[in-house]
Amino acid sequence: MASAVQLRTDYSASDLRRLAAASKHANQSRRLLSLAAVLDGMDRAEAARIGGMDRQTLRDWVHRFNALGPDGLRDIRPKGHPPRLSKAQLAELAEIVETGPDRRVHGVVRWRRLDLRKVVADRFGVAYHERTIGKILKAIGFSHISARPRHPGQDPKVMEDFKKNFLRTLNAHVGHLSKGRRIEVWFQDEARIGQKNGIVRQWARRGTRPRQPADQRYDNAWLFGAICPARGVGAALTLPYIGTEAMQMHLDEISTMVARGSHAVLLLDRAGWHTTRMLTVPKNITLIFLPSRSPELNPVEQIWQYLRSNFLSNSVFETYADIVDAACEAWRSLTENPETITSIGSSQWAHIGHS
Repeated sequence: MASAVQLRTDYSASDLRRLAAASKHANQSRRLLSLAAVLDGMDRAEAARIGGMDRQTLRDWVHRFNALGPDGLRDIRPKGHPPRLSKAQLAELAEIVETGPDRRVHGVVRWRRLDLRKVVADRFGVAYHERTIGKILKAIGFSHISARPRHPGQDPKVMEDFKKNFLRTLNAHVGHLSKGRRIEVWFQDEARIGQKNGIVRQWARRGTRPRQPADQRYDNAWLFGAICPARGVGAALTLPYIGTEAMQMHLDEISTMVARGSHAVLLLDRAGWHTTRMLTVPKNITLIFLPSRSPELNPVEQIWQYLRSNFLSNSVFETYADIVDAACEAWRSLTENPETITSIGSSQWAHIGHS
């Protein structure tokens, strides 16, 4: 029978119990208590049971303790396989993903895991399963998300210049106002709400494919909406048509929502019914037109997305009146939560400090 392995003598039983009490590792604590019992002279089989182990396992931990001290009693975490792609290769992969595929070269217009699997194999000589490619993408900061539309004729420089020079543009439009007049920044847009409605993502059990009603009819109304993010307020009309007359009614409605003694600058796109000289702009509103083909500068676009996702999609409207009711109820739900308007609509470049 093998003789008992002697414990190192630079720790007392009291020292080991104190270390066990302070340890954040449960397994290390119970091993320390077993060794403390050994130092107190307890039979090793009994001491092993204190730590929930047999005598041979206790002997192994005694060897670890003698060699490494209390730290040697912690669990050994397997390190797993070393990464097969270096940090430089992962950075290159991230750049490939961000740049996107070339349809003429790669044959696709968006990266799929199976496409990137081939790219990784061809460029780095490493073969991964598609699921592993997905895990790698998440590890380097990517998510599988929907892209936002962008007009092909859009000029990013024009958009950046507009944001950079917004305060100068603002002053040029309202410089005639009396000093100290409060200025409110508003944004305006229109959205079609109709029977041909969208279907949005929803939570469902994995492996199932939920169904939602999809109407094939085309009756619709127009929701004219405007928001002032700084105040968390909005003004909207649901109308059966779009055009100059409808826009005039909306301007008049916005005018009633501007705070008393304030002046509103209304940012909007260059639709024909916005720019026509047939409009009579209320005295407490000044129009500022956004650059062409730049819906990203108008946060009302995100308001539409919010309303469709939360109140209008996955629905069937039997009549025009149902469409109007749904649009009005969605807008009321929005305006009942001013913080939502502020959260969605606030743009750092359009913040003027005293709105």
